[in-house]
Amino acid sequence: MSSIVLSGISWAKPDGTPVLADLDLVFGAERTGLIGRNGTGKTTMLAIIAGLKRPVSGTVAVDGRIALVRQTVQAETGETIADLFNVTAALAVLRRAEAGTASVEELADADWTVEERLGEALGRLGLDASPQTPLAQLSGGQRTRAALAAAIFHEPDFLLLDEPTNNLDAEGRQAVVDLLGGWRRGALVVSHDRELLEHMDAIVELSSLGAKRYGGNWSAYRATKTVELEAARQDLAHAQKTVEEIDRKTQLLAERRDRRDAAGARKGAKGDMPRILLGQRKSNAEASRGKGVLTAERQRGDALDAVSAAQAQIERLQPFSVRLPSTGLPAGRQVLSFDAVTAGYDADHPVLPNLSLSISGPRRVALVGPNGSGKTTLLKLITGALEPLSGSVNVGVPFAMLDQSVGVLERDETIADNFKRLNPDATDNECRATLANFRFRADAALQRVGSLSGGQMLRAGLACVLGGALPPSLLILDEPTNHLDIDSIEAVEAGLLAYDGALLVVSHDEAFLAAIGIDQRIEMAAAI
Repeated sequence: MSSIVLSGISWAKPDGTPVLADLDLVFGAERTGLIGRNGTGKTTMLAIIAGLKRPVSGTVAVDGRIALVRQTVQAETGETIADLFNVTAALAVLRRAEAGTASVEELADADWTVEERLGEALGRLGLDASPQTPLAQLSGGQRTRAALAAAIFHEPDFLLLDEPTNNLDAEGRQAVVDLLGGWRRGALVVSHDRELLEHMDAIVELSSLGAKRYGGNWSAYRATKTVELEAARQDLAHAQKTVEEIDRKTQLLAERRDRRDAAGARKGAKGDMPRILLGQRKSNAEASRGKGVLTAERQRGDALDAVSAAQAQIERLQPFSVRLPSTGLPAGRQVLSFDAVTAGYDADHPVLPNLSLSISGPRRVALVGPNGSGKTTLLKLITGALEPLSGSVNVGVPFAMLDQSVGVLERDETIADNFKRLNPDATDNECRATLANFRFRADAALQRVGSLSGGQMLRAGLACVLGGALPPSLLILDEPTNHLDIDSIEAVEAGLLAYDGALLVVSHDEAFLAAIGIDQRIEMAAAI
């Protein structure tokens, strides 16, 4: 039985910052989703298993053949699909055999089915290309699909996939889902694609606390997390009750002690007790009081630690939620209209020919279609970055756009400075309150934007754009979930659910579109 066994694996960055610490994991012939916040070491773990990185300590035992597909597939000059599959020499033998120039030895060793099997592998990933197709001619998503096809072509015992659907359109995503849905060998899949994670047999979550395995798919994992959240809430209630009981008992003991001390003082004042005995009782009382105080302080400290631990667990498990001011957008107000718009970069070959559409009121609209169908061109027309070749574009309300780089934020400024720049009428208290609402509390609001992770940056962008007294009536998002971990995606979803204006979202992430309540779709046709 094929297996991958990690024993005591630790790994640190060159500056000594620990990333993986003493991991013990076993993977067999099952599909395992690897999840966790960005920076927790998911990609590093795949590289260690593949032998591309050496752990600081621990061992890796691989029984079986593995195939690693990276998140980004680079195209070397002149490299073809056949090169990616490592079958260039085998295909050359077939060409020589067809021409009658192959040697006897080559004919004896020829792989007569290689071309057919290569085509079948490409077909399983929905890619129509020949072995001679240069990789440089393929889009990033097509190269990813070609790399996946090359991986399964060699029939590995384990697929190691790093964000396989990240740069794919809906068709490409579905091809990967179908591939893994029917995969019966081992697979380790780093992904934030919740639709893909539904096809896993187990979920391994990496965090600063280590690795934790959950049986079942994404839905089973989420159900377990709900149970863990309820348990954390019960732990918090119990810890808070313990603190209250300790405080109450401490108060009662103090009151009793004060009454005894007062009674002893009255008796001593009457002269009923010898002085030496009175002094001894006072010393004993003070010693007992000191021990009692120390015991109470220790018990209260333990209880407060339990409160803090439970609160931290709830913060980690509890779904992110925010409140936002209303845009005041009326249901009948025209937000956006295209009237017979033709647009592109070459008048003889327009990207968008004769397009008309209209959006009114607080609709939630998804702009969907394959890569290259003109979605980016349409967004440029809305924002004014591109003028139509003919026809008219009318944006009838104030709008804001958040692209993948969150270009609305200045990288050298703090989050708070960006908020004040975009909302000049906001007071310092309003700025702080809004950013805290998006979990940028206290000094976190003073972080420089350039130092933020992708998820933090998008959350900061939402806070700065939507958190003012009057948010824009139209918000445009371009592939907002690309390169984000699941926690960050769910934070973005919570922010968008609190927004009551019109949404226009470009995304291939169906789970994300469902979560934010999309109620209209604009389908972009594939370019001919």
